Amino acid sequence: MITMEELQSAIKLRVEKYNNNDFSLKQRAVDTCKLLDSRNQILAQDIKSIFDVPRQNLSAMDGYAIAQGSTLSKDSTIEIIGESQAGSAYTGELAAGQGVRIFTGAVVPDSCDTVIMQENTNFAEIKDTLDKSQPYAITLTQTAQIDSNIRRQGEEIKSGEAVLKVGKRINPADISLLANLGISQVKLFEPLIVGVLATGDELVAVGDELTSLAQIYNSNTPTLKTLLTDLPITIRDYGIIPDDLDKTTAAVNEAMQDCDVLISTAGVSVGDYDFLTTVIEQLGQINHYKVAMKPGKPFVFGELFGELNKDLDKPVLYFGLPGNPLSTVVGALQFVIPALWQMSGASVSEQPMQLNVKATLTNDIRKSVGRKDFQRGVLSQGKAGNYQVECFSSQQSHRIKQLSRANCFIVLDKDSGDVAANSKVIVQPFPWLHS
Repeated sequence: MITMEELQSAIKLRVEKYNNNDFSLKQRAVDTCKLLDSRNQILAQDIKSIFDVPRQNLSAMDGYAIAQGSTLSKDSTIEIIGESQAGSAYTGELAAGQGVRIFTGAVVPDSCDTVIMQENTNFAEIKDTLDKSQPYAITLTQTAQIDSNIRRQGEEIKSGEAVLKVGKRINPADISLLANLGISQVKLFEPLIVGVLATGDELVAVGDELTSLAQIYNSNTPTLKTLLTDLPITIRDYGIIPDDLDKTTAAVNEAMQDCDVLISTAGVSVGDYDFLTTVIEQLGQINHYKVAMKPGKPFVFGELFGELNKDLDKPVLYFGLPGNPLSTVVGALQFVIPALWQMSGASVSEQPMQLNVKATLTNDIRKSVGRKDFQRGVLSQGKAGNYQVECFSSQQSHRIKQLSRANCFIVLDKDSGDVAANSKVIVQPFPWLHS
């Protein structure tokens, strides 16, 4: 069996080839999207500023803008002849020894080279006696430095500078940046089309009635759709496919015509009625099957290129997840979601990182050597900031209530055996807790 890390690397390399050759990012279609609708989408072109930021010299403080050539030593007197507010700049002339009262964010007059903080003058002593409609004098209580407290034009962004580049995943801070530049629309890669389907005669869609004790609800499709919610993709649901070779073939072949990626749940094991691996081999190829991890061993990564249909212009990448809900979650988090972010054109720095923390185990863990293990647990933080984690005593992969109660996976290396309480372990908090 391939290790989890080997499979992750293999998928990454295949997607890199896909993005460069099979469905080149340079040839992908783009959409023009409203800025407020662009969150988590992938930028398809560099965005350049059309002006400097700041656009003019601005005051970084409330205080006084002082004319060039003025004496700035302690106890010097400056004549204040006007005022510059945010949105209302002072436009008069200033000579050495003169200045204007100025507020944070206001334009510094061209003839001024220093802003003195209000606190470094005697303003507090004289403010109640001032007639600000007339010139008045202030005294410096500290020596000032030329160029102090001025945000210079273009010091943050130069006109023509690329502020965001292709592959950027738009986040709230990016929207703030672009709004500050007056940009209301952006060009984004068109979302990938991702097909999902479930297989099994026993499955019933949520909302329908169970008519037999042999039936169960299809929880994997809702789970998978929810896990993929934040991705820049369009999901197409192909429903529940019966355990029938011809119907499975027809469903996969239909999905191939519409989708860039196909994800299935169940039907990839070695049972007499598990037909998906057979169908994938007929319509494409299996690149990897079975991974040394628990749960989720019968994971399939392959591609479809249509022996029954010669019209496909690119392969459809395929991910086959096992049937139990826990395996669906683990496989999606470890393999499918990272691959979809990469396929969507997100640059490496924009692809979500897997958060790992070290925690002290509060109880013993049973584990067999040979597979990487993802055990459900509850992570908490003590008053001193230290992490501790409790592992559930039962770890069967069909236990859905435990998955809901847990807030993390305890990740145990494939060569690890039993782990004693008070040991340090690696923990992956569920991403929905910190998204």
